[in-house]
Amino acid sequence: MRNLLTCILLALTPLAASAQVAVVANNSVPLTSVDETSLLDLYTGEVKMWNDGGTVVLLDLKPKSAVKELFYSYLGMRPSRMKSIWMKNMLAGEGDPPQGFDTENALLEHVASTPGAIGYVGAAKARAAAGVKTLLEIPLQD
Repeated sequence: MRNLLTCILLALTPLAASAQVAVVANNSVPLTSVDETSLLDLYTGEVKMWNDGGTVVLLDLKPKSAVKELFYSYLGMRPSRMKSIWMKNMLAGEGDPPQGFDTENALLEHVASTPGAIGYVGAAKARAAAGVKTLLEIPLQD
C-alpha cells in the first residue's frame, strides 16, 4: 500500500510543478524579482517604465488555460476585469493592451527577443528557456 501511495505521489509531482506559473522577463529588465503589488502595477498600466528608463513591454496569453487563470488569480483579478482596464487605458490614450500569444513557447520567444518584455508561462517551461530570467514563481493555490 505504501508503495502504491509513493507511486501516485511521484506521478502527480510533474503535474503540480507544471501548474505553477513563472513571471519571466527579458534579460535587459533591471529587476531580479517582482512582488504581487509591483506586478499588478505593471499589468494595470500604472507603471510603464522600468527603473532604468526602459519601456515595459507587457505580454499575455490569449487562450484560457490553468497558467493564465493562476496568474490572474494571484493578482486578485479576473482576466475579463484586466481586459476592461486595458480597454479603458487604450481609450484614454494611456497605453495599449499587452500583446497576446497563442502559446507559451511563442510568448517565451518574444520575451527573449524583446528588450523590456515581461510575461508569464508555466514554471517548467521557464526553467527550460534560454534568454529570459524568472522574476517570480507563483505556487499552486489551495
